[in-house]
Amino acid sequence: VQLQASGGGLVQAGGSLRLSCVASGRTFSPYAVGWLRQAPGKGREFVAVITWNGGVPYYADSVKGRFTISRDKAKNTVNLQMNFLKPEDTAVYYCAAGSGTEAIRNGNGQYWGQGTQVTVSS
Repeated sequence: VQLQASGGGLVQAGGSLRLSCVASGRTFSPYAVGWLRQAPGKGREFVAVITWNGGVPYYADSVKGRFTISRDKAKNTVNLQMNFLKPEDTAVYYCAAGSGTEAIRNGNGQYWGQGTQVTVSS
């Protein structure tokens, strides 16, 4: 599975961005698909994950209520809608697909996208 992430950019605090992760080569099924991020000088951090078949989402506490992960089976795409962005959300965001939600939470995705930069100015 090849993953292509897109949608990053520069936004002011309080603004919104929508990230997308498209799979090519095969469908996302039966993987869990999620997003992790890495801020400058920090380790990779779990953001959100969704089970492809059941559509069950899980979020890091830091983004609950602000971010929404969803999947579009017809387009073989996972989206991350990010609202009420804060400067501390600034990071490179990576999409990943793995055998389950725990694998994604632990940063052990089997397949990874190239990363997309999100910058939130104060």
